[in-house]
Amino acid sequence: MKIDHLGIAVRSIDKALEFYRDQLGLTVTLRESVAAEKVEAAMLPLGESRVELLEASAPDSVIAKFIDKRGEGLHHIAVTVPDLPAAIEKLKASGARVLNEPRIGAGGHLYSFIHPSSTGGVLLELIQE
Repeated sequence: MKIDHLGIAVRSIDKALEFYRDQLGLTVTLRESVAAEKVEAAMLPLGESRVELLEASAPDSVIAKFIDKRGEGLHHIAVTVPDLPAAIEKLKASGARVLNEPRIGAGGHLYSFIHPSSTGGVLLELIQE
């Protein structure tokens, strides 16, 4: 397994890019809308992982609710796994709170989220390798 990306909730991707792209020098390699999640996403490689900037595209999106409650900041950590369905079944069997069955997200990746109550307080995204 490896860290695939760090998801950062922001009010405005364009404003956040003034820092990540213009000041840090990172390059945007993917920018897309994820209608099912009601978010706009931008991916910026950083070493062997990436930074994912997430902006709400609707007031009822998970990212909008997150920012309303906690403000901008780290939303989740994503790690790759070799067999996502097997990882999800193992986690469920051990009592972990899995938030969604595997589905397609940004970049066409298959993913599932694990609730922070099962991970020591951090929202964890598992992504099929």
